[in-house]
Amino acid sequence: MRVATTLPDVLLGSFPGPPGNGLSIGPLELRAYGLMIALGVIAAVWLLGRRLEQKGFGNADDAGSIAIWAVSAGVIGSRLYHVATDWDRFADDLAAIPKLWEGGLGIPGGLLAGIAVGAWRGRRRGIPMGVLLTCAAPAIPLAQAIGRWGNWFNQELFGSASDLPWALRVDAEHLPVDHVPGTTFHPTFLYESLWNLGLVGVLLWIDRRVRLGPGRLMAMYVIGYGAGRFWIEGLRIDPAHDVAGLRWNQWVALAAIVGGALYLLATRHSRWPEPAAATAAGPDAAAPDAPDAPDAPDAPDAPDAPAAPDDAPDAPDAPDAPDDGPDAPDDGPDAPDDAPDDAPAAGAAGDADRP
Repeated sequence: MRVATTLPDVLLGSFPGPPGNGLSIGPLELRAYGLMIALGVIAAVWLLGRRLEQKGFGNADDAGSIAIWAVSAGVIGSRLYHVATDWDRFADDLAAIPKLWEGGLGIPGGLLAGIAVGAWRGRRRGIPMGVLLTCAAPAIPLAQAIGRWGNWFNQELFGSASDLPWALRVDAEHLPVDHVPGTTFHPTFLYESLWNLGLVGVLLWIDRRVRLGPGRLMAMYVIGYGAGRFWIEGLRIDPAHDVAGLRWNQWVALAAIVGGALYLLATRHSRWPEPAAATAAGPDAAAPDAPDAPDAPDAPDAPDAPAAPDDAPDAPDAPDAPDDGPDAPDDGPDAPDDAPDDAPAAGAAGDADRP
């Protein structure tokens, strides 16, 4: 039976339940729980690849290779953690252990196994462990923020009854014992999703503003997630083991906070390595780029003719050739302009009277 969800319910009193928990494409049926986890993984791998490139220690191919190993280990570790901490549910039904699509993944176990195997794989690809942990720190809560919506589709892991405007409405078959239809609950999946999104933003902001030593950003993630998980876990009403008045996962969250703080204290003097100082890649690491072939040596230039010494005696200048030879007289000797004024006038007259 599905509780009808109307617009007034959404606006005035509850967060609606999901329209279903799967998507059918012909004969193929996709479970929304697994789909949300897959979308979270894709987003995390994208962010990890970008951060590796920004830091100068890897690329998207490295992120994909690491994710294959880390996600596989994380899913196995989280399932085993859930089975171990809720053994009463599986003791008489061992066949239910591999049914991941029905829900039941313990985040602490997934983080422990996934981070450990991911760090190992990163080392095999030549990425120092501390550098990889720093790059992965904001990517992990991004995956969690998206994956948590799988709990909404499965209508599970909600909190205690609440009449807040954003309280969650669930179908009758998913109601806990002693709760009547129409009861609304704290949407703890939503609280954790929003907390993790905020954690992504804080970690990215810290990483831009402060140059932390390798791995220290991951410790901040562990502290931040532990703090959020502690109070959100306290709202949940699903069956869990109690120890000294706290749920088991609350103790695990406290241990994460203490462990993260101790790591920060122990590594307070660490320094960020340069990309060139990265640890050498292992045997199955990506092959380094082949060195460029050396350029052919340039042909030597022909030797310049030796310059004449500065103090060598200058060669005598050749005598200038005559421009046009000796100047020829312009018109021979100039005739006298006038007969001399004192020539005897008689001669002139006599010449005139001569017969």
